[in-house]
Amino acid sequence: MKTTVFTDKLTGAAEIIRKGGLVAVPTETVYGLAANGLDAQAVEKIYEVKGRPAVKPLSLMVSDSQDMERYCLDIPPQAKTLAERFWPGPLTIVLKARDCIPSIVLAGGDTVGLRCPDHALTQALLRLTALPFAAPSANPSGAESPKDARQVLDYFDGVIEGVVDGGVCGLGRESTLISLAQQPYRILRRGALGEEEIADALVDGMTLIGITGGSGSGKTTALRTLGRMGALTIDCDAVYHELLRDSEELNAALCRRFEVAGEDGRVDRRALAAIVFADSAALAELNTITHRFVSEEVQRRLRAWAMAGGRAAALDAIELISSGLGARCATVVGVIAPRQLRLERIMLRDSLDAQRAAQRLDAQKDDAYFRANCDAILVNDRDEQSFSQLCRDYFTEVLQQHG
Repeated sequence: MKTTVFTDKLTGAAEIIRKGGLVAVPTETVYGLAANGLDAQAVEKIYEVKGRPAVKPLSLMVSDSQDMERYCLDIPPQAKTLAERFWPGPLTIVLKARDCIPSIVLAGGDTVGLRCPDHALTQALLRLTALPFAAPSANPSGAESPKDARQVLDYFDGVIEGVVDGGVCGLGRESTLISLAQQPYRILRRGALGEEEIADALVDGMTLIGITGGSGSGKTTALRTLGRMGALTIDCDAVYHELLRDSEELNAALCRRFEVAGEDGRVDRRALAAIVFADSAALAELNTITHRFVSEEVQRRLRAWAMAGGRAAALDAIELISSGLGARCATVVGVIAPRQLRLERIMLRDSLDAQRAAQRLDAQKDDAYFRANCDAILVNDRDEQSFSQLCRDYFTEVLQQHG
């Protein structure tokens, strides 16, 4: 058998694929050994040529995300989110397979990985054939994955029908493999794309609702309502206090700036509160220091929620807008309430006298700020049950709109 090398004219390579032959193709990672992924006999040749164990399933190369519907079932929205961000590119997405996929591709399982390669020649070949390619790396099992056509020929010259010479692959590592076939989602193979980058894309695809307002306004009630509706809820003030308890780095930064170290070397919270609530400039400096730490922890929690299959989350923070977190939200809701009600709630909740409660309110933004900077305002001038229902009605609308 003569192995034909193809460059820019691919009709011959397409004909080989259609007739059940093998053609090595370039991608942005390594060269793959491609066959018609819907032809069981052609796929069997891949296993024979590579010496690949029959228990190892194969992924399919596709031309775009529309092929998901053609070859997969039960596709979660997150699959389209990842495809929009990373395809074409070094990400293989594992989903439930349709019956049209031969069992030899699935190696006895019920899932299939889809990969959209970022190489113009292979994309052109996929379009010419209008077929998915079963295409593991073009090397004998256990050997180094080839990064150029010469390496492929060293392995398979005279053994396979063709090689598409697309030059040297830029990345030289296999694609990252993620399973979205069940929750939580799992990275099955680490590769050219980082796990955090994938999780961040899933976070960006979630519906993120921001809740802000002053102390005693009812933000917590709004947040709990969203939690009962299935969203992840993050109270940024609670995150801050957890970090004060657990983060040595945050404690060190605050003690250096405000000189409020207690006997144990950690932040004396009462001393810190006395400083920042009496001095707006000091409060602004506190926020600058803490925003970075809180934002990093919030992102960590959002990543974990996204990888668990979560589709919605809510952030509750007084400084949501100035911290930059609000800019990431699909909508920012300001919760406001009459001053006297807020005073009564704070005094009861935090065991403060009227003077200290008023001092706390005076150090925070007024209602005009929230009206000017939020997408919507919820007024909490009623009992908790009635306000919860108001929140549920509004958030149901938001989630339907962005879902």
